[in-house]
Amino acid sequence: MNQYNIIIVEDDEITALNLDMSLQKQGYNIIAICDNANKAKDEIDKYRPDLIIIDISLQKSSDGIELASIIREKYGIPFIYLTSHSDDEIITKAKKTEPYGYIVKPFDPSSLHATIQMAVFKFDMENKRNNEDDFLKFDQSNLEKMLYKQRISDKPVVPFGGDYYLDINVNEIFYKNKKIKLTKKENAFLHILVAKLGTVISFSEALQYVWKENGATENSVRTLVWRLRNKLPSEVIKNTSGVGYYIENN
Repeated sequence: MNQYNIIIVEDDEITALNLDMSLQKQGYNIIAICDNANKAKDEIDKYRPDLIIIDISLQKSSDGIELASIIREKYGIPFIYLTSHSDDEIITKAKKTEPYGYIVKPFDPSSLHATIQMAVFKFDMENKRNNEDDFLKFDQSNLEKMLYKQRISDKPVVPFGGDYYLDINVNEIFYKNKKIKLTKKENAFLHILVAKLGTVISFSEALQYVWKENGATENSVRTLVWRLRNKLPSEVIKNTSGVGYYIENN
């Protein structure tokens, strides 16, 4: 079994201790135990765990649900709710965050293990399907997700080609910390190359994302690449004859 890194977010000390002991016995690595949402966010930023177990209520009725919403939107890490609630309103609110499972207090160790395994498996399958879809579809939302995965740790920077990097926050390309002036189409084309470093971007993929108007052809892509190669300080755009272009993955 993989030794998954887990963060526990539980404000009841005894429950947190029991979870910690039970999970360690089953081979999981507990990297942090947090008793509030603010501390949990700090630890998630620091460790980027494989899974998070969250008490729905924490220190107030919906604190755990609010934390779960942030985890889904910002971090994309699977989480499981720990709950003793049977209140329909709270459960309905929790369901909207799309958790990967529920553990009812008092928890059973074998059920806990099964829930974690299913949660991680479901998350991995979703990522696999999403990655396959990414190869077939480019839009702004998917591109941002791909670039986010390529960034350095918690920095909004995707390095490539040695001295180049893409700053996600400003959507600009830099070479040795100096911004390169590009047209909208040149910038868009480099974005998809950087988002899928080491993967050939076909002519059809480039046309789909970069050119919104009709009438663009493969020659439009070739001309764009020619202009880019003249602007970029070093040769980073490689070509696969008759197929498309790519940037090597460092």
